[in-house]
Amino acid sequence: QVQLAESGGGLVQAGGSLRLSCAASGRTFSLYGMAWFRQAPGKDREFVAAISWNSPSTYYADSVKDRFTISRDNAKNMVWLQMNSLKPEDTAVYYCAADRFRDGSGRTSAADFGSWGQGTQVTVSS
Repeated sequence: QVQLAESGGGLVQAGGSLRLSCAASGRTFSLYGMAWFRQAPGKDREFVAAISWNSPSTYYADSVKDRFTISRDNAKNMVWLQMNSLKPEDTAVYYCAADRFRDGSGRTSAADFGSWGQGTQVTVSS
């Protein structure tokens, strides 16, 4: 398994931007498909964005498409989520995740991910 640690959350006004970072341990990081999920109070964890090992393939939830961008740097063992035009409904704890399969594919179902970070809080005020 890979160890993950998120950072970069905080309080921002609607329309603002935040950049979340996810630092991963392990020499096989490049083999993992990576993703961001989020969970708001009283709601289920939901998919936000995913990226395959070699970055050309990215996937987004409809609710964040054209506002959020996922990226990775395999040499640095890092994944980022750039969030622009934030809305109050984006308020949630955001989690970084690595998939179970280590084949580098992009996946969007939480059940396919076996390693999770501790989460970082994002709060968007109206």
